[in-house]
Amino acid sequence: MRAQFETKIMRHTISVLVENKFGVLTRVAGLFSGRGYNIDTLNVAPTHNPKMSRMTIVTVGDEATLDQIVKQLNKLVNVITVTNFQEGEYVDRELVLVKVEVDSKTRAEIMQITDIFRAKIVNVLPKSLTIEITGNDSKVEKFIDLMKTFGIMELTRTGKIALPRK
Repeated sequence: MRAQFETKIMRHTISVLVENKFGVLTRVAGLFSGRGYNIDTLNVAPTHNPKMSRMTIVTVGDEATLDQIVKQLNKLVNVITVTNFQEGEYVDRELVLVKVEVDSKTRAEIMQITDIFRAKIVNVLPKSLTIEITGNDSKVEKFIDLMKTFGIMELTRTGKIALPRK
């Protein structure tokens, strides 16, 4: 009897420290698209050192795919380090702005939910509230699900950012 091996498809968070130079983002994105890998979220910004930027990439795949991605990223010009974060080894956050429909009946309830989630109301109009929330995937998704019941007019997300715990 042959043993059956299942490949486990999971979300992976990869941190890539790169030189802050023209074309680096294009090369990284090209690596993913050229090999048929999808990027779920991508965040790029300078670090405390203006000569370097940190890319936080969230992608989906099995361990073999992830190993290939990490090896290929390490070969790219201007890449300094690549870190594949394992669960529990990092702190992550995402910023979301969400514009929600309100009326005189729902305004207080939405404000109460916003307070419970430690979110901030950043714009108030007669028929809408714009809310800023930061947190991990679970917190953000729960908040968005609650806001859907009131009617989301617009929403934008930064994508995940992450740093190692150690």
